[in-house]
Amino acid sequence: MPQLARRIGRAKPSAIMLVAEKAKRLKAEGRDIISFSIGVPNFLPGEHVYAAAREALARDSGQYGSNRGADALLDAFLRHMEGIGLTGYTRAHCATGVGAKHVIYNLAEALLDEGDTIAFPTPYWTSYLDIAEIVNAKIELLPCPPEQDYKLTPAQLDAALAKKPKVFLFNNPSNPTGMVYTKDEIAALAEVLVRHPDTWIITDDIYNRMVFDGVGYHNFVHARPELRDRVIFIDSLSKTYGMPGWRVGFMAGPEQVAQAVVTMNSNHITNLPEITTAAAIAALTGPQDVPVQKCAEFQAKRDQVLAALAQIPGLRCPRPQGAFYVFPDVSAYYGRTHGPTGLKVGNDVELCNALLEAKGVACVPGSAFGEPRALRISYTCPTPQLAPGLQRFQEFFAELQ
Repeated sequence: MPQLARRIGRAKPSAIMLVAEKAKRLKAEGRDIISFSIGVPNFLPGEHVYAAAREALARDSGQYGSNRGADALLDAFLRHMEGIGLTGYTRAHCATGVGAKHVIYNLAEALLDEGDTIAFPTPYWTSYLDIAEIVNAKIELLPCPPEQDYKLTPAQLDAALAKKPKVFLFNNPSNPTGMVYTKDEIAALAEVLVRHPDTWIITDDIYNRMVFDGVGYHNFVHARPELRDRVIFIDSLSKTYGMPGWRVGFMAGPEQVAQAVVTMNSNHITNLPEITTAAAIAALTGPQDVPVQKCAEFQAKRDQVLAALAQIPGLRCPRPQGAFYVFPDVSAYYGRTHGPTGLKVGNDVELCNALLEAKGVACVPGSAFGEPRALRISYTCPTPQLAPGLQRFQEFFAELQ
């Protein structure tokens, strides 16, 4: 029998989706499940987005579109970028994809030959490691433990870039930690990046409109404009506009990189559908009241989660200031047993399994993100479920012996 390609052996199913599927299965069996697992914003875009989609459907041309993305969509994205201070880009600097994940995969194919090195901080979004392994790149992990607030230091970055990795991948605000780099922190890292000209820089900043506490969003190009020749900015509609299923992602960077992604699109997807494109344009150019309102709601939910975690002795949790995640260090409870069920809690996976079995609360083990001392809470569940879910979370830890 013929064999599958070796790269399939390096591909892994999403750990986040495995937890979500288990929670869904238990719910179908009649269990009362509250999910803090999957990072779906759980709100819908404004009516103007649906109106644009319906209009596009009514006048659908049935033709192929641009491999780069429709001009009107690129122009809307460029205006969106200008709103966060990234100016001076043109359509030639941009490309679209079927979500940010697709754009990142295309970039991995375009920038990394087999054996090239990609460096990124830990904790990381799960797909970074998976994509790097599929394209057979070497991976340099830069550990950022809770003791340093899950943030990369300039010294760490300098040491990593001295090894001349082909790509440095950076995520701000962070999934899974929710941490946001301040203007000064970004400036300090940018100073290091300027000194190492042999590395491409990908900034996966899809939560850039979801920042709390007045910290603001900051990019390396803001701090050192000369980095524009190497920085590739990634964005998406999924989180900001409540449109994860619409699958619209963007990149902006050097023209040669954008053209490489366009070429990949010509072989992968050809183009984004007309209806999706129309909805995306409406989201970017129409009223922004929904994303502004939801950002405020997520900040309030963040505060509610942190207040509940503060009542659990031994938990350590750096204060997140963006996205919709909290990433507490729960390792103080390893080695214990859940009294009522007898379930052992030896590590993050066992803890999350016991939490789901005993209390019906689904979280993602931190090892899925490269930090086995922690777990990820996504607080995007319906608001009425948040307080009961947090109460169950507190009860679980109180019952560990």
